[in-house]
Amino acid sequence: MSDDYLIFRPDDVDLTRSPLRAGVDEPTYVLGAFNPGFARLPNGNLLLMVRVAEALRDPVVGDQARAIRWTPSGYVLDAHPVAGLDMDDPRQFALKARSPRLLGLTSLSWLLPVELDAAGRAVVAVHYDKAIAPSASYLDYGVEDARITLIDGTYWMTVCGVSAERHCTAMYRSSTGLDWDLLGVVLDHQNKDMILFEGRIGGFFHALTRPLGEVYFAYPDDSPYLGGPSIHLARSPDGLHWKPLDQPGLRARKGSTSNQRIGGGSQPVLTDAGWLMIYHGVEKRDTVGIYRSFWALLDRDDPSVILRQEDTVPLLEANPALTADIAHQLYLPTPVVFTTGLVDAGDRYIVASGEADLACRITHIPKERFR
Repeated sequence: MSDDYLIFRPDDVDLTRSPLRAGVDEPTYVLGAFNPGFARLPNGNLLLMVRVAEALRDPVVGDQARAIRWTPSGYVLDAHPVAGLDMDDPRQFALKARSPRLLGLTSLSWLLPVELDAAGRAVVAVHYDKAIAPSASYLDYGVEDARITLIDGTYWMTVCGVSAERHCTAMYRSSTGLDWDLLGVVLDHQNKDMILFEGRIGGFFHALTRPLGEVYFAYPDDSPYLGGPSIHLARSPDGLHWKPLDQPGLRARKGSTSNQRIGGGSQPVLTDAGWLMIYHGVEKRDTVGIYRSFWALLDRDDPSVILRQEDTVPLLEANPALTADIAHQLYLPTPVVFTTGLVDAGDRYIVASGEADLACRITHIPKERFR
């Protein structure tokens, strides 16, 4: 096996064991099994917390488009008149003539724990009995994009909660990596990429964040930065109550091709040189954009100090050869790789990513690459 491969694909998901069977009787399929949280389990094996985006096989019936929603009594299908929708994006639809923009999803996401061997080269077990599905009103349209960090023997997992109430970040915690407790909302604003540092700084938890908004302001022409979504920092005394740092974090720079927006990828890990992190940058193209992975090094005592930011030569790019045998399942118009975690493997890092919003990719990267 090479050092860059797909480890888990949509067809690897057994939908007969999906939590959506509690209420959705109509045919569904896996739109994507991707963007996995990533950590090493106490037994030495690796954990992929895979985002399974499960969609209706026939989302449009007659003149109605339907979205899946969780309720305390089971899953239901909400109908929206097609005449009032824009449906250009296969992942979602937008209600016309609404400001602010209102969206519906063509799938509902839940999390599937997939256990790999210690080297990340084979699937050992798929833990359907440990799957994480919506269980609160702020998650009723899905649980998306887990990021896992191990701190002092405890696993912390952030997720993006999707609902009509709010687009928030929720926190789970575990002592085993497989049995998780939902701790509730930790960021009450739209924030896609909250990731905890793998260790405390000055006694505090620290995290990358990426708040989103409707409006951004321009930097002056002579600034090296571009306005738009960027990576911020926050700290907490307990992992639950977070204060943003006053200093800016990583920002999109004019010299990078992927500067439409940037956001966190892997959990920052401490090295002799500082906090190593992998993040994503997006180049504007079509509806979705081209996603690539880059890396940066932050000061070990003050992570707002950026020691190095490698944003011109990508660390990872989408690799069409990896998805050649499942190309018939591709639905995005542009190349996407979305890194979501890394673990230390001695002389290398094992990096987990979502490939094409479709499957889980594993890449082994020698540590020399980050020097």
